[in-house]
Amino acid sequence: MKFTQTERYILSAGVLAALCSFGAYATDHEAPVNKDQVEGRVEQTKGKIKEETGKVIDDKSMEVEGNVQKNLGKAQKGYGDMKQDIKEGK
Repeated sequence: MKFTQTERYILSAGVLAALCSFGAYATDHEAPVNKDQVEGRVEQTKGKIKEETGKVIDDKSMEVEGNVQKNLGKAQKGYGDMKQDIKEGK
């Protein structure tokens, strides 16, 4: 599969943005994060990258698959956040 120069720039920017947002999540909490929070964020980031790649290469099924993966990761992260709040007594 060949990408045009513009598509490569867009894809690179999407990957970079996703990785930067993951770094911002990592410094969000004062307390250590739990396994569900970390795995959820990883899945969320992977899904976002897959979704953006699908948009760039015009692959609707990859875009939808990425969106589903992103939302499942968001739900897992939320579950981990809830566990953390309970543990901290919030």
